[in-house]
Amino acid sequence: MGFLDILVQPQTTGPLCLTLKVLAVSGLLHLLSGILLGYYLTSGKSTMRSVVDFLVTLPLVFPPIATGFILLILLGRAGLIGQVLPVDIVFSFPGVVIAAFVAGLPLVVKPVEAALRGNVKQLAEASRVLGKNEWQTFWFVLLPNVRRNVAAGWFLALGRSLGEVGITLMLGGNIIGRTNTLSLEIYNAVFSGEFERALVLSAIIGIFSLTIFIALKRLSAV
Repeated sequence: MGFLDILVQPQTTGPLCLTLKVLAVSGLLHLLSGILLGYYLTSGKSTMRSVVDFLVTLPLVFPPIATGFILLILLGRAGLIGQVLPVDIVFSFPGVVIAAFVAGLPLVVKPVEAALRGNVKQLAEASRVLGKNEWQTFWFVLLPNVRRNVAAGWFLALGRSLGEVGITLMLGGNIIGRTNTLSLEIYNAVFSGEFERALVLSAIIGIFSLTIFIALKRLSAV
């Protein structure tokens, strides 16, 4: 079976469409949360900020499958958080989005945080001396000066979300036709011996990854 024949199969287009939807939603969440959390973590010192910093950084150093298990316990129907939510998170589209969001979050927060701790602090101090309040300083002084860091972190977060498997497996459940993203579908194809389809799916992810790589190179060249 040829590349194009496999590409138009429902078993390929379904995971592809799901992955695009997940990236769209998680990407928006990454952009908003990355900027706000990066600013929050650099706006002072407190126990709460240390806790938030720990939780944001945890997915970088904690095994994804274990991270997914903890989220499963918290967000399941009987979980501490899940039992008060109006919708089911586990084994659903929201669960897949949360998995992608958690996996990529530190990669967008940390570059923003590092940039805000750099030379732009002097610009912020000058803005305050000139009578600007904190939000004016943030939106009109800090954010324009760290926009490249925001963009770079955002692309890295998208790339990480695209390849997420462990957390998604726990929260999404790898339900065919509902929560099987491209990365999980590669596993399914290999497991069922469909190596040609696995190759096509890998090529699709490779194209996405190459696009992200080119975008990062252009950012670094500016």
